[in-house]
Amino acid sequence: MDIEIFPHRLLNVDTAERLLNDLDGIKGIKRMLIHGPRLPPVREGHPDRRTIIVSGEEVDVQVKPGRILLEIESEEVIDDVKEVCEEHLPFGYNIHIGHFIRKQKTVSDQLKYGEELDKIPDEMVGLTDQNAQLSERAQILKRKDEK
Repeated sequence: MDIEIFPHRLLNVDTAERLLNDLDGIKGIKRMLIHGPRLPPVREGHPDRRTIIVSGEEVDVQVKPGRILLEIESEEVIDDVKEVCEEHLPFGYNIHIGHFIRKQKTVSDQLKYGEELDKIPDEMVGLTDQNAQLSERAQILKRKDEK
């Protein structure tokens, strides 16, 4: 099951970092995805295009955080997610339940990546930008208890 956290405005990178770290502490969340408009390339010097620390690992921010998509184990997790959102999103947000993250590789993936498709880990399915180059992939962060 997936849920979408839809803040009433685009998030500052610092707010997104705090939100993601607190969400990471919730058991029952399998995967998280930041969705939003792509930021300009590094060479143009956008202030939000920087590195944040999530779950103790560095992550390069490539989008202006607009939505947070979560794959969760059960509906009981939603109450914990709402508590974290109340703390970090005082300007308001909506939570939608549905299917937002792809779970399996598609024909389009096969056409785009060819033989490289087998090198993409299963936990990356649905998390990558179809328009991005292979060098601009999403980053997998393992929880400390999974390492």
